[in-house]
Amino acid sequence: MSAAEIIAELPKLTEPERRAVSRRLLELAAEQEDYALADASLVEACQQLDRMEADDAQAKSKTR
Repeated sequence: MSAAEIIAELPKLTEPERRAVSRRLLELAAEQEDYALADASLVEACQQLDRMEADDAQAKSKTR
């Protein structure tokens, strides 16, 4: 079913059905935000690990 078909059907729903649809859409949006935050946190953690490894390699090369 396409988005256009879903949108066309919305006026036919009862008020409780529309609320349920709205609630589910909000849940999906929140899940996407959670994934985006998790992705950003993972990238930041990996970048920090890369910096730490580079610092460690630099410190080891100075002691040789």
